[in-house]
Parts: sequence; C-alpha cells; structure tokens
Amino acid sequence: MRTIPLILNSRSGSANAGGVERLAGLYRAAGAEVSPRVAKRGADIPTLAREAAHEHPPLVVAAGGDGTLNAVASALVGSETALGVIPFGTLNHFARDLGVPLDPADAVVATLEGRAREIDVGEVNGRFFLNNSSIGLYPTMVHRRARQQRRLGRGKWQAMLWAAHTVLRSHPFMDLALELDGKSVARRTPFVFVGNNAYEMQGFDIGRRARLDAGMLSIYVSHRGGRLALLALAVRALCGRLEQSRDFEAATATELRIGSRHKRLLVATDGEVTALDLPLRYRIRPRALRVMAP
Repeated sequence: MRTIPLILNSRSGSANAGGVERLAGLYRAAGAEVSPRVAKRGADIPTLAREAAHEHPPLVVAAGGDGTLNAVASALVGSETALGVIPFGTLNHFARDLGVPLDPADAVVATLEGRAREIDVGEVNGRFFLNNSSIGLYPTMVHRRARQQRRLGRGKWQAMLWAAHTVLRSHPFMDLALELDGKSVARRTPFVFVGNNAYEMQGFDIGRRARLDAGMLSIYVSHRGGRLALLALAVRALCGRLEQSRDFEAATATELRIGSRHKRLLVATDGEVTALDLPLRYRIRPRALRVMAP
C-alpha cells in the first residue's frame, strides 16, 4: 500500500506527538497509511509540499489552517495530485466553503472517500490564494501585529487590537488605478479585497462562498473613510447588514491590475502578508487545483 504524504505545521496543535499519532491512527482505521512530514517552521511547509509533489502521488494531505493549506496547495496547482484537507485552523474558511467536515475523523474519511473536484485558484504576481487577497487595512494591521509580537512579546489578539487601533487612527487611504478586464477606473480607498470567486456580503452567510469553480475574481472596494466610518462598516459586516451601494463597490473580473504611486505594497494572501512590487496583477486560474471533498 502506497503511503499518503501528510504535511503538518509544528506550530499547530495537530503536530505534537499525540496529534500526529491520532491522525495516523484515524487513517489506519480507514484502511490507509500516511507518511507524516512536520514542518519545524511555517516557512518550511512549501519545501515539504514541493518534495511531496515531486513524487507525483495521487493525494497529498495538509493538516492545519488556511495558511498551511495555501502553502501545500501552491505546490499542487496545475498537477494531477489532489489536495486533502484536515482543518486545524481557527476559522477554517476554505474547509467550510469546500464542505469539508471540521471533525478530524470525518475529515480523514472525506480525503479518502470524497470526490476529486477541480476548483479555481486566485493568483497575484505569482502567489496563489485559495480564499482571498487584499491590500490596505488588513495586511497593514497584520504587519504591525507581528512587529508588536516580536518586539514586545504581546499575545496575538492583544497585538492585533493595538495594530487595529493605530491603523484606523491614521485614516489610511490609497490612490489606485484599477483595471478590470481592460476597463480602467481610479479609486481612493482604504482597502481592496479580491476574492477567489464571489463572497456573500449580506445575511447570516456573510463571508461564505457558494461556488469555488465559477471562474471569476470578486473585487470589493470600500468608499467609506475616517475612523468612525470604518468602525461602523466593521460592525455592519459583523451584523450581516452590508449594503453594496452604501458600504462598498463590487465587481467581478478574470483579471485585475492595480497601479499606484507606490513601488511596493503589503499584500495579504490567505492571511499571509508579503511586500510585492507594483503593479499588482491578479488573475483567476480556472479549475487549476484538484481537491478531495465530500
């Protein structure tokens, strides 16, 4: 029996000795064997994923949050190898939209007995994203949060609250040139959110996606400014009461180009933040990733 590569992040609770053995036991109970590959640092995950993909297995399983899934999936885009998902993150956006069970035992079964689906992948300047990418408020807050954690040893949520306070206080705006499938518009905005397929923006399903294979990017641009207005926008989002005409502009495209007077911008892709050179060139990669799902 060929073993299934299983990639885990050492920072995840799933990667401790008990967690690895538990997952291996769940796979044995389902009639399969896995070869655990634990990354000592998050930065090691892409290397482990590329090594696993080089062996051309039919399946590679990633256990972790959205960042871990992104790192493993990026090595599998365009190949015949399917991604198996064991959700061990805090929010597990990708697993939820894909319909993968959050219970580890049920998720294991889904990786073995589910159907191989072909889904879309977003790309910006060569970096892939399964969920979304953004510029402006969010990546700036994440960057400042990380700096607070390194310098002052603050906890993740304490550092994030401080970062949100400082970023919102400065009322950040960007003057951007957006080109959507060849159509150019200029916008002054505190953030641009680019989704891999369309997100629900109202009601109880806000932040969820009904499809992952519609072959489109969804672009959301806020036209609210000022600290109080942005806080109000966040509250309305939490309450599921966003209104497109009032709170944001929305559009879809297969390609998006973002230009600015800046040479580089912080860009978030599935929660991971990197400084990228401008212009930012987004595109959708239709059905570029095989994923095992119920």
